[in-house]
Amino acid sequence: MAAVDRRPEGEPAVERDLRIILVVQGVRAFAYGFGSVLLGVTLAAGGLSSAEVGAVFTAMLAGMALTSIGVGLWGDRIGRRRLYVVSFAVMAAAGATFAFTRWLPALILASLSGTLSTDPNESGPITSLEQTMIGQAPATSRIRVFGRYNAVAYLTGAVGSLAAGGPQAFRRVLPSLPADQRFLLALPVLAATCLVLALRLSPAVEGEPGAPGGRLRLPLARSRRNVFRLASLFAMDAFGGGFVVQAFLVFWFHRRFGASLELMGLVFFGAGLLQAGSSLIAARVAGRVGLLNVMVFTHLPSNLLLAAVPFAPNLPGAIALLLARFALSQMDVPTRQAYVVAMVDPSERTAAAATTNLARYAVRPVGPVAAGALMQNVALGAPFVVAGAIKVAYDGLLYWTFRRVPLQDGSPPPEGSKGIGPGAADRTAGHDHS
Repeated sequence: MAAVDRRPEGEPAVERDLRIILVVQGVRAFAYGFGSVLLGVTLAAGGLSSAEVGAVFTAMLAGMALTSIGVGLWGDRIGRRRLYVVSFAVMAAAGATFAFTRWLPALILASLSGTLSTDPNESGPITSLEQTMIGQAPATSRIRVFGRYNAVAYLTGAVGSLAAGGPQAFRRVLPSLPADQRFLLALPVLAATCLVLALRLSPAVEGEPGAPGGRLRLPLARSRRNVFRLASLFAMDAFGGGFVVQAFLVFWFHRRFGASLELMGLVFFGAGLLQAGSSLIAARVAGRVGLLNVMVFTHLPSNLLLAAVPFAPNLPGAIALLLARFALSQMDVPTRQAYVVAMVDPSERTAAAATTNLARYAVRPVGPVAAGALMQNVALGAPFVVAGAIKVAYDGLLYWTFRRVPLQDGSPPPEGSKGIGPGAADRTAGHDHS
């Protein structure tokens, strides 16, 4: 796919590409934040039952998992830019489907495309491609780019969620405004904007699909064992996180303390701001203590805070614990993404990102079902305790498994690092010069 090179003279192609990806991430996260508020409401208003709405959301998760498999196997063979552009074309078509029809089979098919999400910071194949392309950044600045990438998603996703309340507010002044379903046309418009931006990416974001003699390399070769071990641990973490998804938290706070939807909306907007800030701070901390140490030693206290939420004596105390947890819990996200691409060879990055993301998507639907069973049969606050215990176990296993594993350029692992200081960034972030 041809790309028009309009960057200023002397500007490296990779830097320009990274800026484009960050802008695309912002537009896409706004779209997902906007849609996450309207989708369930419009589906229910359109006559779909609770089971049918659940089937649509389950199809979204299944679509992200299935398409991630395809990206891992064939992403570099097809071409990252080409697949990235096609993904946004499909996203536009899927968004238009939700804006114009309430026919369940069409909605299920659109959801299975893997290009729609109710989480501003996750979207199956698109996320995997972006993480892989960000991996082309110089190792010394890669973690900072991942920090900004996630901060942009949290901020614009939170703004998109707030904007979704606009139609209802304006309808009080202009009752003739169209139904909420038509406002979902914002999804194809924003997807088209992302597509135009994606066309401006340079060939520098592409992988290395071919081997000498024209033979195709396996998606994962040298790093297969480590990637599969990471994927299994990430699946464990995602399973624990599935117990306390946002919808559950809103329900639990309402059931336990009588918290209003308006209050919880403000709480989660504040949480988005905290997550954005922590993503930026994570890059600075990782520069001193290393990627794996940040992943484990910020995640661990956040999970203890999570387990403590149901023991809070009142609503303000529970909200304070939850916000403190959000301030720490997402510091492992940019470091985790940077760790995956630093551990593998450049030619393996697409497959590694897709494999580890797939593991997380595949187990995510199980958590809410298990949480409901725990609430009904054990105790109202049991999901918090079980989720915290699973995620604490994940932190321990992650550090124990990878504490002696060097990154792809031979950088020493955390136990091999001497001291904590500015030099630790070079020892743990890696210098692959790819």
